[in-house]
Amino acid sequence: MAAGEYVSVSSQADSEKADLAREKQELGSSWDTEVGELADIYRQRGLDDALARKVAQQLMQHDALGAHARDELGISDATSARPIQAACASAGAFSSGAILPVLAASLSSSSIVSWAVFAVSLISLALLGVVGARAGGAAPLRPTLRVIFWGIVAMVGTTFVGKMFGGP
Repeated sequence: MAAGEYVSVSSQADSEKADLAREKQELGSSWDTEVGELADIYRQRGLDDALARKVAQQLMQHDALGAHARDELGISDATSARPIQAACASAGAFSSGAILPVLAASLSSSSIVSWAVFAVSLISLALLGVVGARAGGAAPLRPTLRVIFWGIVAMVGTTFVGKMFGGP
């Protein structure tokens, strides 16, 4: 999971770097066009033509690439891709999420191990759905049902693929 997350977010970081390099080149070759682009963005956000152009010019005099990265490309320090951080978060989430199902598998007899893991996984998913909803300030029912539903879909899909390849 962590390796997949690292590769995915690294690809995103590569795209961001390429976008920034292209934007830097455009700033060097067509400054007035880039001022116009930024002014158009500010007009779309509600500024009148004169103020939009003035804001674009002032921001570009201060930090042209930063202004375009943030307002045209949607890239900022807070949102930029961080592959190692994403990989560590994924590893931590995957490991902590596996603890209860692994314990259920370890402590159950072989005749009920699949059902025990299924039940413990659903209960864990329900608890995580409630916690996630509350943390986000949402009512818990819909997010919890969504997490349970997709958890069941994932478990059924995994079981189906396992059976296709001769699993129990």
